[in-house]
Amino acid sequence: MSEHSLPPVILITGAARRVGAEIARVLHRAGATVVLHYRRSAAEAEALAGTLDALRPGSATTVGGDLKDDGVPEAIVAAVLERHGRLGAVVNNASSFFATPVGSIDAAAWSDLVGSNLKGPLFLSQAAAPSLRECRGAIVNIIDIHAERPLRHYPLYCAAKAGLLGLTRALALELAPEVRVNGVSPGAIEWPADGQFAPHERDEIVAHTLLGRVGSPADIARTVRFLLFDAPYVTGQIIAVDGGRSAHL
Repeated sequence: MSEHSLPPVILITGAARRVGAEIARVLHRAGATVVLHYRRSAAEAEALAGTLDALRPGSATTVGGDLKDDGVPEAIVAAVLERHGRLGAVVNNASSFFATPVGSIDAAAWSDLVGSNLKGPLFLSQAAAPSLRECRGAIVNIIDIHAERPLRHYPLYCAAKAGLLGLTRALALELAPEVRVNGVSPGAIEWPADGQFAPHERDEIVAHTLLGRVGSPADIARTVRFLLFDAPYVTGQIIAVDGGRSAHL
């Protein structure tokens, strides 16, 4: 992002918990004014925003909405612009993740997985584009190493993330030269809270990671910070943050 007399305003989707919350904390420490988007976790988003705002008054707010629903991404961007007058960066982090073995895929799964992982980021980025151009800003999309190397029993999720990977590069082309667009592809960072992976499956994944350990949300957040603040000549790129797992999948 270009230098500006005011702190950059950054919208982080899915920022109430887990990786999204850590991204918000790291970008806030870097001096940004952060807007924390949530779908259902209003209380957690408000609590985090309150904590951040206490450190620097006026620096953290929240906005709610289901990104897969028509008109919601545009309404979210409008709310940010009404509140702050500008939007310098978007981090598309919000994501649904659940198994859909072939034979079980239905319209509801399609709407949820494609809506959160591809449709939402597309329409949010499109709505934000005019302000991003004016601010010479940036977009960072949180993708997944399984966008390129599919995970068994998750074909719809993998396809949606593959779409987001393609969208990242396409938007880099469409929005150049004013706006940079990059992606971060996490590997094993934080296990799903609903127990989708049994202990032996987790052990197998870690064993296949070159560094031999699970990463942390801070690993993703620091990479997002780098792409937004310290990489002015980087666009159209996807950085895998996976402990080397994708190097030999």
